[in-house]
Amino acid sequence: MIKSDDEILDLICHDGQIETGFRLLMQKYQEKIYWHIRRIVLNHEEANDVVQNTFIKVYKNIDRFEGKSKLYTWIYRIATNEAISHKKRSKTMYSLDQEEGNVVNTLKADEYFDGSEIQAHLFAAIETLPDKQRVVFQMRYFDEISYRDLSEVLDTSEGALKASFHHAVKKIESYFNTIDV
Repeated sequence: MIKSDDEILDLICHDGQIETGFRLLMQKYQEKIYWHIRRIVLNHEEANDVVQNTFIKVYKNIDRFEGKSKLYTWIYRIATNEAISHKKRSKTMYSLDQEEGNVVNTLKADEYFDGSEIQAHLFAAIETLPDKQRVVFQMRYFDEISYRDLSEVLDTSEGALKASFHHAVKKIESYFNTIDV
Protein backbone atom coordinates (compact mmCIF):
# COMPACT_ATOMS: atom_id res chain seq x y z
CA MET A 1 0.00 0.00 0.00
CA ILE A 2 1.32 3.43 -1.00
CA LYS A 3 1.66 5.66 2.03
CA SER A 4 1.61 9.43 2.39
CA ASP A 5 4.85 11.35 2.03
CA ASP A 6 4.92 11.99 5.77
CA GLU A 7 4.57 8.27 6.52
CA ILE A 8 7.32 7.46 4.03
CA LEU A 9 9.62 10.08 5.54
CA ASP A 10 8.89 8.76 9.03
CA LEU A 11 9.92 5.27 7.94
CA ILE A 12 13.11 6.56 6.32
CA CYS A 13 14.21 9.10 8.89
CA HIS A 14 12.74 8.10 12.22
CA ASP A 15 11.80 4.43 12.24
CA GLY A 16 15.13 3.24 10.88
CA GLN A 17 13.42 1.49 8.00
CA ILE A 18 15.18 3.34 5.21
CA GLU A 19 14.97 0.42 2.75
CA THR A 20 11.22 -0.04 3.26
CA GLY A 21 10.56 3.69 3.16
CA PHE A 22 12.69 4.21 0.09
CA ARG A 23 11.01 1.29 -1.69
CA LEU A 24 7.63 2.94 -0.99
CA LEU A 25 8.97 6.27 -2.21
CA MET A 26 10.14 4.60 -5.44
CA GLN A 27 6.76 2.89 -5.93
CA LYS A 28 5.00 6.20 -5.49
CA TYR A 29 7.19 8.41 -7.67
CA GLN A 30 9.30 6.34 -10.07
CA GLU A 31 6.83 6.27 -12.96
CA LYS A 32 5.96 9.98 -12.69
CA ILE A 33 9.63 10.90 -12.51
CA TYR A 34 10.47 8.61 -15.44
CA TRP A 35 7.91 10.30 -17.69
CA HIS A 36 8.96 13.76 -16.55
CA ILE A 37 12.58 12.97 -17.38
CA ARG A 38 11.71 11.12 -20.58
CA ARG A 39 9.97 14.20 -21.96
CA ILE A 40 13.14 16.19 -21.36
CA VAL A 41 15.77 13.74 -22.65
CA LEU A 42 13.43 11.93 -25.13
CA ASN A 43 15.37 8.65 -25.17
CA HIS A 44 14.20 5.68 -23.08
CA GLU A 45 17.64 4.37 -22.10
CA GLU A 46 18.93 7.83 -21.23
CA ALA A 47 15.76 8.53 -19.23
CA ASN A 48 16.31 5.33 -17.24
CA ASP A 49 19.89 6.41 -16.48
CA VAL A 50 18.73 9.84 -15.33
CA VAL A 51 15.97 8.30 -13.18
CA GLN A 52 18.55 6.08 -11.53
CA ASN A 53 20.83 9.07 -10.89
CA THR A 54 17.88 11.04 -9.53
CA PHE A 55 16.91 8.39 -7.00
CA ILE A 56 20.53 7.87 -5.98
CA LYS A 57 20.70 11.59 -5.17
CA VAL A 58 17.37 11.42 -3.34
CA TYR A 59 18.63 8.43 -1.31
CA LYS A 60 21.94 10.09 -0.46
CA ASN A 61 20.31 13.41 0.47
CA ILE A 62 16.98 12.41 2.04
CA ASP A 63 18.37 13.26 5.48
CA ARG A 64 18.88 16.83 4.23
CA PHE A 65 15.25 17.22 3.17
CA GLU A 66 14.01 19.96 5.48
CA GLY A 67 10.30 19.73 4.78
CA LYS A 68 10.11 23.37 3.67
CA SER A 69 8.63 22.15 0.40
CA LYS A 70 6.57 19.12 -0.52
CA LEU A 71 8.53 15.91 -0.94
CA TYR A 72 7.41 15.48 -4.54
CA THR A 73 8.49 19.03 -5.49
CA TRP A 74 11.90 18.34 -3.94
CA ILE A 75 12.19 15.12 -5.95
CA TYR A 76 10.99 16.87 -9.12
CA ARG A 77 13.63 19.57 -8.60
CA ILE A 78 16.36 16.93 -8.39
CA ALA A 79 14.94 15.10 -11.43
CA THR A 80 14.64 18.30 -13.46
CA ASN A 81 18.20 19.36 -12.66
CA GLU A 82 19.53 15.89 -13.48
CA ALA A 83 17.63 15.76 -16.78
CA ILE A 84 18.72 19.24 -17.86
CA SER A 85 22.34 18.51 -16.93
CA HIS A 86 22.21 15.23 -18.84
CA LYS A 87 20.68 16.93 -21.87
CA LYS A 88 23.35 19.64 -21.86
CA ARG A 89 26.10 17.02 -21.68
CA SER A 90 24.45 15.10 -24.54
CA LYS A 91 24.12 18.21 -26.71
CA THR A 92 27.87 18.62 -26.78
CA MET A 93 28.03 15.42 -28.83
CA TYR A 94 25.54 16.62 -31.47
CA SER A 95 24.93 19.96 -33.09
CA LEU A 96 21.66 21.61 -32.09
CA ASP A 97 20.50 21.89 -35.71
CA GLN A 98 21.11 18.19 -36.29
CA GLU A 99 19.24 17.29 -33.11
CA GLU A 100 16.21 19.49 -33.83
CA GLY A 101 15.96 18.20 -37.38
CA ASN A 102 15.96 14.60 -36.26
CA VAL A 103 13.66 14.69 -33.23
CA VAL A 104 10.63 13.36 -35.13
CA ASN A 105 12.63 10.62 -36.89
CA THR A 106 14.45 9.69 -33.69
CA LEU A 107 11.19 9.34 -31.78
CA LYS A 108 9.56 7.29 -34.53
CA ALA A 109 12.57 4.95 -34.56
CA ASP A 110 12.49 4.52 -30.77
CA GLU A 111 10.83 1.18 -30.01
CA TYR A 112 9.53 2.63 -26.72
CA PHE A 113 7.81 5.62 -28.35
CA ASP A 114 4.20 4.72 -29.02
CA GLY A 115 2.88 8.15 -29.94
CA SER A 116 1.47 9.47 -33.17
CA GLU A 117 3.19 11.66 -35.72
CA ILE A 118 1.45 14.68 -34.18
CA GLN A 119 2.94 13.79 -30.79
CA ALA A 120 6.38 13.43 -32.36
CA HIS A 121 5.97 16.90 -33.89
CA LEU A 122 4.85 18.25 -30.52
CA PHE A 123 8.09 16.97 -28.99
CA ALA A 124 10.03 18.49 -31.89
CA ALA A 125 8.29 21.82 -31.26
CA ILE A 126 9.07 21.58 -27.56
CA GLU A 127 12.73 20.93 -28.39
CA THR A 128 12.91 24.34 -30.10
CA LEU A 129 12.03 26.12 -26.85
CA PRO A 130 14.62 27.60 -24.52
CA ASP A 131 15.36 25.32 -21.55
CA LYS A 132 13.23 27.15 -19.00
CA GLN A 133 10.19 27.45 -21.29
CA ARG A 134 10.55 23.80 -22.27
CA VAL A 135 10.58 22.57 -18.67
CA VAL A 136 7.73 24.87 -17.61
CA PHE A 137 5.60 23.80 -20.58
CA GLN A 138 6.24 20.11 -20.00
CA MET A 139 5.51 20.24 -16.29
CA ARG A 140 2.31 22.25 -16.76
CA TYR A 141 1.03 20.48 -19.89
CA PHE A 142 1.97 16.86 -19.20
CA ASP A 143 2.26 16.67 -15.42
CA GLU A 144 -0.39 19.33 -14.67
CA ILE A 145 1.73 20.74 -11.87
CA SER A 146 0.32 23.91 -10.34
CA TYR A 147 2.17 27.19 -10.72
CA ARG A 148 2.64 27.25 -6.94
CA ASP A 149 4.38 23.84 -6.97
CA LEU A 150 6.32 24.77 -10.11
CA SER A 151 7.53 27.83 -8.25
CA GLU A 152 8.98 25.54 -5.56
CA VAL A 153 10.53 23.14 -8.06
CA LEU A 154 12.10 25.79 -10.28
CA ASP A 155 12.64 28.50 -7.63
CA THR A 156 10.91 31.11 -9.79
CA SER A 157 7.93 33.39 -9.21
CA GLU A 158 4.50 32.23 -10.32
CA GLY A 159 4.18 35.29 -12.58
CA ALA A 160 7.42 34.47 -14.40
CA LEU A 161 6.28 30.86 -14.80
CA LYS A 162 2.94 31.95 -16.27
CA ALA A 163 4.78 34.19 -18.74
CA SER A 164 7.17 31.36 -19.68
CA PHE A 165 4.25 28.99 -20.26
CA HIS A 166 2.40 31.57 -22.37
CA HIS A 167 5.47 32.22 -24.54
CA ALA A 168 6.06 28.48 -24.91
CA VAL A 169 2.48 27.91 -26.08
CA LYS A 170 2.79 30.71 -28.65
CA LYS A 171 6.06 29.29 -29.99
CA ILE A 172 4.59 25.80 -30.24
CA GLU A 173 1.54 27.16 -32.07
CA SER A 174 3.88 29.01 -34.43
CA TYR A 175 5.86 25.81 -35.02
CA PHE A 176 2.71 23.91 -35.97
CA ASN A 177 1.71 26.70 -38.36
CA THR A 178 4.95 26.16 -40.29
CA ILE A 179 4.75 22.37 -40.75
CA ASP A 180 2.52 20.20 -42.89
CA VAL A 181 0.93 17.51 -40.71
